[in-house]
Amino acid sequence: MKSLFDETCIGTIHLRNRLIRSATWEAMADESGRLTPRLIEVYRELADGGVGLIITSATTITSDATRVPGMLSIPDDTFVPVYNELVQTVHDAGAPIVMQLVFPGRNGAFWTPSDPSREDIHSIVKGFGEAAVRAQRAGFDGVEIHAAHGYFLSQFLNDKRNTRTDEYGGTVENRVRFLLEIACEIRARTGANYPLLVKINCSDFEEEDGVWDACQLACRQLAEDGISAIEVSGGISQMPFPPHGMPYEESVFRDYAAEISRITGVPAILVGLNRTPSVLTGLLNTAGIGYFSLSRPFLRQPDLAGYWRNNPDRPAECLSCDACRKQPDGNVCPFRE
Repeated sequence: MKSLFDETCIGTIHLRNRLIRSATWEAMADESGRLTPRLIEVYRELADGGVGLIITSATTITSDATRVPGMLSIPDDTFVPVYNELVQTVHDAGAPIVMQLVFPGRNGAFWTPSDPSREDIHSIVKGFGEAAVRAQRAGFDGVEIHAAHGYFLSQFLNDKRNTRTDEYGGTVENRVRFLLEIACEIRARTGANYPLLVKINCSDFEEEDGVWDACQLACRQLAEDGISAIEVSGGISQMPFPPHGMPYEESVFRDYAAEISRITGVPAILVGLNRTPSVLTGLLNTAGIGYFSLSRPFLRQPDLAGYWRNNPDRPAECLSCDACRKQPDGNVCPFRE
């Protein structure tokens, strides 16, 4: 029987358990998107707490990319040394770390698929590749492409939101093209053995959005191209979470993640209200889902992995109340003891 505390590998990344800290906006970077000592301490605490893998908060790839306050960035080589300090801190505490890469838009605007020209798209693809190389040079164990939650890249998968009439819109094959080109660019620049993950929406949960079809096609192609793992999420930031009509109170995207695992053979990471070890263990042994990522529970309990090892019958203490996002000094849980 498989356990949440099996030692496994995602590509060349060795994990001490199957629990992953999913990308979480901390709102603690400085105005230029650089790491701060406080933010490094957040990651050190997570690593000390026993998590199997840390995925950083979304990190913008270019200097003109739109950012929200406190958001990380890696736009040029001057950012590499301090990220190397972060990586060393996390590694010294026994955890691997992956950088999540994102492009929300440019010059303060949050883009939709209709905004970029073909030349813009080609430039963004190149930007992802260059940022991945910087992350690799900084020592990160891999990178993750953020194509979820209704942000810019995610919208290309949505048949209603992607209104382009060129090779990046229309058919499902066209709607996945941008994501596949980014993955190909990163692979070409970092090498075939450097772990590459993707976070992708199974659905935006809008009527006839076409995202599930695009998700399946993209994941099949990414698997053929050697993707290391697929983190399956869903919904968009402007809507309630979990999406209305979900059949489960916990681990809400489980059926989608199980299907992605089945059709690709690639390790599937399930995110979305993972709260109870017994539920996760059951999915691990029956649904083909290999890993479970969590966000808000790690804000309340950075040592959640160690806690669950010693208390396998206890759910996470997180109330999913979102009070963490309303604090004046960063994305922190006000109920931490």
